[in-house]
Amino acid sequence: MPTASICPRLIAIATETPSPKYTQSEVLEFFGITDKKINKIFSNSHIKSRHLCLPKPEPDGSIPNESPGELLDKHQRIALDIGLSAIKKVLKKVALIPQDIDYIAVVSTTGLLCPSLTALYIKALDMRSDIHRIDIVGMGCNGGLNGLQPVVNFCAIHPEAIGLLLCVEVCSAMYVIDETINTAVVNSLFGDGAAAAVICAKPFPVVPIGPKILGFSSHIIPDAIDAIRLDFQEGKYSLYLDKQIPYLLGWQVRTPVDNLLQRFDRKRRNIQHWIIHSGGRKVIDSIKYSLNITEHDVRHTTDILRNYGNLSSASFLFSHEKLLEEGVARSGDSVVMITMGPGSTIECCLGEF
Repeated sequence: MPTASICPRLIAIATETPSPKYTQSEVLEFFGITDKKINKIFSNSHIKSRHLCLPKPEPDGSIPNESPGELLDKHQRIALDIGLSAIKKVLKKVALIPQDIDYIAVVSTTGLLCPSLTALYIKALDMRSDIHRIDIVGMGCNGGLNGLQPVVNFCAIHPEAIGLLLCVEVCSAMYVIDETINTAVVNSLFGDGAAAAVICAKPFPVVPIGPKILGFSSHIIPDAIDAIRLDFQEGKYSLYLDKQIPYLLGWQVRTPVDNLLQRFDRKRRNIQHWIIHSGGRKVIDSIKYSLNITEHDVRHTTDILRNYGNLSSASFLFSHEKLLEEGVARSGDSVVMITMGPGSTIECCLGEF
């Protein structure tokens, strides 16, 4: 945890997506899905479009059934493509080069690689051989804040160090197509994307810097351990989402939020900015109602959901980038970041501009 005297800042964020972009109706048309119930799920998701790397149709127009190996190859290929682009973008924003980075954390749940993504990025970017690294795999949508914490802690211990966080998710590398309602819910939500953030304790005069990171809180709900999970069926991973998840998260979210704010002598009414994981409209509404925050407070969250879908661990950084670009945060303003995922788990972070 950062000390009171040394609180690293989230200096800058940059994002990237693959070029293919689909509306909800185009996804249904691509896979030839005509079931009325499934169509209704897609149309009611509050998502307009998503970036997805879907397989190239066969000459007869049919969609090939990608093998587990092909899906893993897709994960590595697209993760390297969009991940490297996001890293280069954020380094350009702060006038750094890859060799300046002392610590890199990469978060991903959409493919297991060994050697891991950190090693692949280090090689591709010719980073220093003594760079510290960590891969965070399998934590799902809450993993972005789990990845932010070790980078912040490293930079607090080493005030001259520069840390890099990358959340990269290729959700289309986990696509399973069947006629079940659960699969339809999952397939209506997720998109592909990468987000990179630079974290450092020392000043960066070249950019309008983001918030200093004051602290984190975690809240796991073991009784709901199976509510969000990956199942392995017929040689492929498929995501299961319990329909009660939005209400469970809304009911529980006040505990980690209020515990975190109490440690820093703040109340919810003292928070000017809220960055919440774009988990779906029902999840957003449940969190909003539970915390008594407004639609304006979650404007960036809903904007990312509408135009990109649920980007898993990268979602909160996409929303945070919008807040930084908006330029409304003032010195002394507080921001709370909230991510949710398997466990079931709620992660929170408090920052101050």
